[in-house]
Amino acid sequence: MRDVTPPPGILEPIETASRDELAALQLARLRATLRHAYDNVPHYRAAFEAASAHPDDLTDLADIARFPMTTKDDLRANYPFGMFAVPRERISRIHASSGTTGRPTVVGYTSGDIETWAGLMARSIRASGGRPGDIVHIAYGYGLFTGGLGAHYGAERLGCTVVPVSGGMTERQVTLIRDFRPDVIMVTPSYLLAIVDEMERQGLDPRETSLQIGILGAEPWTEDMRTEIERRLDMHAVDVYGLSEVMGPGVANECAETKDGLTIWEDHFYPEIVDPATGAVLPDGERGELVITSLTKEAMPVVRYRTRDLTRLLPGTARTMRRLEKITGRSDDMMIVRGVNVFPTQLEELLLREPALSPHFQCVLTRSDRLDVLTVRAERRPDAGPVSAAAAAESLERAAKGSIGVTIRVEVLDPGSVERSAGKMRRVLDER
Repeated sequence: MRDVTPPPGILEPIETASRDELAALQLARLRATLRHAYDNVPHYRAAFEAASAHPDDLTDLADIARFPMTTKDDLRANYPFGMFAVPRERISRIHASSGTTGRPTVVGYTSGDIETWAGLMARSIRASGGRPGDIVHIAYGYGLFTGGLGAHYGAERLGCTVVPVSGGMTERQVTLIRDFRPDVIMVTPSYLLAIVDEMERQGLDPRETSLQIGILGAEPWTEDMRTEIERRLDMHAVDVYGLSEVMGPGVANECAETKDGLTIWEDHFYPEIVDPATGAVLPDGERGELVITSLTKEAMPVVRYRTRDLTRLLPGTARTMRRLEKITGRSDDMMIVRGVNVFPTQLEELLLREPALSPHFQCVLTRSDRLDVLTVRAERRPDAGPVSAAAAAESLERAAKGSIGVTIRVEVLDPGSVERSAGKMRRVLDER
């Protein structure tokens, strides 16, 4: 695999600035953000006043806890452009969520915001081990989803050659990887595995491709998944984090030389960890819900946005900025099965320990005699026979009971039976 150690002089000065320098920058930018939101977004003015909070009240970073949090429902209530802090004529681009559970959440960007985003994505690709001149194969979706264009602008900013494939057309993905020989692929981890399966179906050895780095995000994934991907592709698998409401991909990124959590780009985003139930701020090192305040956004500043992602804040290692522990669950993805809290990533971790089962699986919730039933639909690997797959299913059921404390049923399917997605994998089907 490629040597991903940053050469001397490649980092931006802010990436190695002292914590005091970083805190001073954050305080100045946080005060400006609060004033910008208060003066230009009616929702924030009303919310601040209802909480008896004013931008001038912020004299220390900890004072941010006095301000109200923002939720996805707030964005939907102000659909489409009510959260914009600049006139619509200054908006250069609009992105939006799919809106599958209601009104979509709409986000806007000025030309300055696009420049900032491109710079942060370039920083993220560089942190992942990407370098100017690399060919970058982008299999994130383009369009209203922020993934494709966010990755695209960042790769171009870094000086890479971009192959804007988007998602889907898996056979064509394999053809272009074989023929164009890209160095970097940017894609969801679940779809990358679908691409690897297609390579093997075509008789290609995934370890013999040109790919050196995978920058993988848009869905939670585990360390066991990283091991699976790196084993099958002989490349670095690095995590990228972002969400459209805050900016898009590039809010945080793993540094490939350490792979020990996502370095959050704290010069542009102020992170907090709160108790999901009470909203109380938790100290660094304690697990809770990630809350983010933007520090430099012009079109649509966000103040204390509740991401629903569960993680911890940890000290910086490869960079001065703090790290987010790998996000392996969301509070709104949690399944409650007969009183036990279960996350799909917990089951993924156990499933990947079974050599006869593949990483492709779904959790199906049903109800029988007023009791919840959790069925894990898992595929056997192509080289695993029915007997070994059945034994693996029994082993997975025992492991779930022993380590998570939940009774599950495992249904073993033939290879290719579980739904594939070119975007975010739909892990949970609730049929109750």
